[in-house]
Amino acid sequence: MNVRVFDDRSCYLGEGPIWHSGLRTLFWFDIINKRLLARGPDGPRDWQFDECHSAAGIIDDKTLLIASETGLWRFDIATGARTPVKTLEADRPDTRSNDGRADPYGGFWIGTMGKRAEPEQGAIYRYFKGELRQLHAGLTIPNAICFSPDGAYAYFACTRSRTIRRQALDAEGWPRAAPEVFADLRDEGLNPDGAVVDAEGCLWNAQWGAGRVARYRPDGTFDRAFEVPGRHCSCPAFGGPGLGTLFATTAQEGMDQPDSAQGLVYAIDVPFRGRDEPRVIVHQA
Repeated sequence: MNVRVFDDRSCYLGEGPIWHSGLRTLFWFDIINKRLLARGPDGPRDWQFDECHSAAGIIDDKTLLIASETGLWRFDIATGARTPVKTLEADRPDTRSNDGRADPYGGFWIGTMGKRAEPEQGAIYRYFKGELRQLHAGLTIPNAICFSPDGAYAYFACTRSRTIRRQALDAEGWPRAAPEVFADLRDEGLNPDGAVVDAEGCLWNAQWGAGRVARYRPDGTFDRAFEVPGRHCSCPAFGGPGLGTLFATTAQEGMDQPDSAQGLVYAIDVPFRGRDEPRVIVHQA
């Protein structure tokens, strides 16, 4: 496969890529450096914040929902202005947001974690109809939040556990059963990071330290993997014409002497198609 550099701005911890089809633009974060970056028809853009941000959902063609270490915010793409939507562990300066994604019901799932990845200090929340509810606690590095195309299941992982889990959802997108193991990566020593589901219902998982994005069929069996030069591959996203390009963020975090290939965003033309991200419904208080 043709792997190319999509954006050569180095990120210490590139994360949270999301393709906005209406704007033909990829957005992503450099979490530790407190930046939001983008590349689209008008070229590269970036925004600097005063706290860590990590994940986004699409509200409309002018606005994103972005998650930070203290809350969820409406983000005006044109002006860079943030408007608060909901606080998120704002009373915990030791934690920050991590992986997150919109669900098919208009909700938004977001994980939190210790700033030093302290054991069991992370959680996963869901924002829906103005409510922010904690769904899972006692995680260390919550990741791989994504959803089956029909909205029947949510997926998530704790990277330290090396296990991706699947959880059945009810008619409003709330969990209706306990999580079950979807893919156990412990024997292979793989670290599941961010994930996305394609049009066929297969889950694509970035694997930290392995320099690859792996595809798993809906039954959890391994299908194939695509390598990228960034060893700490952190999260995939589908985008581009026909949603046939696989983007992957990478990181320099955890490397003593990262070379020039680390921390970039890569693009791969793959023989599969992604799905447009669902819009997040924001309810004003």
